[in-house]
Amino acid sequence: MNATRAGRILVTDDDAAIRTVVREALRRAGHVVEVAGSLAEQRRAFAHFRPDVLVTDVVLPDGNGLDAVADLRAHQPGFPVIVLSAQNTFTTALRANEEGAFDYLPKPFDLGELARTVADALRAAAPGDDPAQQEPGEELPLIGRSPVMQEVYRTIARVVSNDLTVLILGESGTGKELVARAIHDFGGRKEAPFVPVNMAAIPRELIESELFGHERGAFTGAAQRNVGRFEQAQRGTLFLDEIGDMPIEAQTRLLRVLQSGEFTPVGSARAIRADVRIISATHQDLPRLIAEGSFREDLYYRLNVVPVRLPPLRERGGDMALLARYFLDRAAASGLPRKSLDEAAALRLERHNWPGNVRELENLMRRLAALSRDPVIGAALVEQQLAAGLAGVALTPETSSLSEAIEHHIARHLASYGGSLPPDGLYERILSEVERPLFRLALAAVRGNQLKAAKLLGLNRNTLRKKLTDLGVGPAVRRPD
Repeated sequence: MNATRAGRILVTDDDAAIRTVVREALRRAGHVVEVAGSLAEQRRAFAHFRPDVLVTDVVLPDGNGLDAVADLRAHQPGFPVIVLSAQNTFTTALRANEEGAFDYLPKPFDLGELARTVADALRAAAPGDDPAQQEPGEELPLIGRSPVMQEVYRTIARVVSNDLTVLILGESGTGKELVARAIHDFGGRKEAPFVPVNMAAIPRELIESELFGHERGAFTGAAQRNVGRFEQAQRGTLFLDEIGDMPIEAQTRLLRVLQSGEFTPVGSARAIRADVRIISATHQDLPRLIAEGSFREDLYYRLNVVPVRLPPLRERGGDMALLARYFLDRAAASGLPRKSLDEAAALRLERHNWPGNVRELENLMRRLAALSRDPVIGAALVEQQLAAGLAGVALTPETSSLSEAIEHHIARHLASYGGSLPPDGLYERILSEVERPLFRLALAAVRGNQLKAAKLLGLNRNTLRKKLTDLGVGPAVRRPD
């Protein structure tokens, strides 16, 4: 390994504190550093300093740093630019990649990571690919600014310009198809079809015909030729959702297609060239399925060229209110009454465990938009609907009693982590999920009379009051007897 090469670094940021901290950190790493607080100062610095690497913010007092990146790389295609931004959205990461930035670091960033990125940029300084000219649409395909989502954005930004096979991993409801569509819509195949296939929804005996098509008379009931999903997706993207549910025989056919680049419809002797990008997704633990013999290891390595791990909603920190308000806006755009969310309601959303993830949150926001009489949604209504959702969803055809419903819910929760374990404190989280709706509905049944609620629950009144305080349920209005 070669020692890190010292270089000349220009840092552009309108925050004087950030300029100072970054300058000193890079100087300690042996670099010569100049700073600028605006695009105008950056242009003046280029006139006399001639840096090897530019580190720039996006929002500057006199313009957008990404516009300057585009202009700079148009004249110096190989010049490395590292983009910093507090606008931690998918679009920012994507545009930084499109404009040819060497890397994108969301604020707040780690100084050690920045120093390593600068060192990598100096080592890799060479003419790069021409930046793509496409502009992302106005509607964001992915929402969130949490650190875990920044890693997702950065990975997506690095794969949109190539045809590498991507495997998206995450619990049900985290938005795996949204990620697949974003990779397609912002990539080189965006003008061609995006064809999603849910492997769990296709009968086992029809999977090969569904994927590869069949000729007339290939089997009983094949009255005409059928075009399979591979052929439908030619020159585009084939998204294989729930790939972990694919039968082992179909896995073998898929592996052959990935190896040879050709597929043959059922009942046909002609091979068709497969010009498709493959993106797959699953909520299952594929290494565990491999160990059990239900998933091919060689297919796993073919699919898992670039893994994208989508975090569950409960790990996305400050994204909750941002997502909730986004879904309320979407609900209003679809014809439901326009509603907003107060801070207490946003905090209540943060405390929920979200077993259904983003899909569950979107459904809740649509329900709240439809049911709320007030223009501002409060915590009490959120609490009520979360409790109603638990009561309405838990009893399914698979469960005929409350005990079975809870067992089914816990089993799904544990299975969602695959071969890993959920965070410590499961007992308290499960109890709080059950206790909150129990106490709220018990209070509702007795119209807020805490004495009757205590008797109904078999608790003394002091215990009931403590529980209501600890769980954040109530206070309820007591109806006069």
